[in-house]
Amino acid sequence: MDKRIFRISITAALAGFLFGFDTVVISGANQPIKELWETNWFLGDSIFTFHGIFIMSMALWGTVLGSLFGGIPTDKLGRKKTLFWIGILYFVSALGSAVATEPYSFSFFRFIGGVGVGASSVAAPIYISEISSAQNRGRLTALYQFNIVFGILIAFISNYLIGSIFAEDVAWRWMLGVEGIPALIYTLLVLKIPQSPRWLLLKDNPDAVVIKSLTLLGIKESEASIQLAQIKVSLVESIEKKKEKLFSGKYNKPLLLAFLLAFFNQLSGINFVLYYAPEILERAGLATGESLFSSISIGIVNLLFTFVGIALIDRLGRKQLMYIGSMGYIISLAMVGWCFYSGASSVLLLIFILVFIASHAVGQGSVIWVFISEIFPNKVRAYGQSWGTGTHWVFAALITLLTPTFLDSEIGIFKENPWPIFVFFAGMMILQLLWVVFMMPETKGISLEDLAKKLSLSK
Repeated sequence: MDKRIFRISITAALAGFLFGFDTVVISGANQPIKELWETNWFLGDSIFTFHGIFIMSMALWGTVLGSLFGGIPTDKLGRKKTLFWIGILYFVSALGSAVATEPYSFSFFRFIGGVGVGASSVAAPIYISEISSAQNRGRLTALYQFNIVFGILIAFISNYLIGSIFAEDVAWRWMLGVEGIPALIYTLLVLKIPQSPRWLLLKDNPDAVVIKSLTLLGIKESEASIQLAQIKVSLVESIEKKKEKLFSGKYNKPLLLAFLLAFFNQLSGINFVLYYAPEILERAGLATGESLFSSISIGIVNLLFTFVGIALIDRLGRKQLMYIGSMGYIISLAMVGWCFYSGASSVLLLIFILVFIASHAVGQGSVIWVFISEIFPNKVRAYGQSWGTGTHWVFAALITLLTPTFLDSEIGIFKENPWPIFVFFAGMMILQLLWVVFMMPETKGISLEDLAKKLSLSK
């Protein structure tokens, strides 16, 4: 694997680090904000709490917006410029959330950060998939997922350390504000990466410009001319049918595949566990400090098994990893439900939560961003990625929005014991396993152009 392409891919994938950090950092601020601004009350006669809508899920609604419409700047402005502005959104969100004086402005800045998360889940995987080859595309695109889980781990560690140093009433501000440092570093680094050659060609740039981009990726000039010709052939149909739309009917199969993969990703309960890890562990009998420390173990296991997933994704393939992950999901979620139901020890429950995290990291975590970025052809890839990631974040937002209604220790439907929540997630993973067996195609080792033909996208 060319070192230059690897470095460029790592830079683009750092958007995933900020994604992971921003997603999980709120877990350390959850309880202090609830107490500070007294946000845990129902909105009228609804089942929704103010805390669930404005504090915990507002960033996710921004993520929904960013993912659904992230394909527009990714296509119009380009992958690189979109990644740059994503860094700006992260930076503004981190500082604004840290200095917010009431819940509404706090929610606004969290929403902005969410827009960055959603857009990054569109732009970064597309960019990496377009600069890599069929042989290393899985591993390079999975770097985005690696950075997500690395960001999650650092957020858990940061929350624990800051919570140990500062008083609770100000610690949450530092937890959120410290994200501004990596956001600024990322924004500066992304200025140095080249444009995607495929995007440049789609926008009718001269051959010389595209060849320069290919050489900046470490491809020799003689080989760049050959690769340029190959990309041109793959784009002929797209250019001829420029007015074709994503929902024209031609792309029904990849649309369904992306929807179901994203749907099952969230119905595993992964964001539920990550967002509310300290609270879940407290319900299992751990003290506040212990629960924050134990959350770090979740981040470590997530990171370690993401390495495993990245190492195997181009060897075993996407489908095999989904088999492994689905089985692990079903067993671990069922056992977490049993632990809560039977009152088993907090140590045993933590072990099965870690098995759940490992299953996610090897399966869905490693596969989702790679798979969705692969199954749509060049012309509609940005919009197809928006469709898949938009689905992912809509369900993530809904689950996070509803969690206080079910989990909260004072007002939750399952406030006495949350075991039915985990049994429900386990049941959904049985359905995922059936989907993997009967519907999910294998995409490893196939060029983006050949995948379009395999999925009957080219007539």
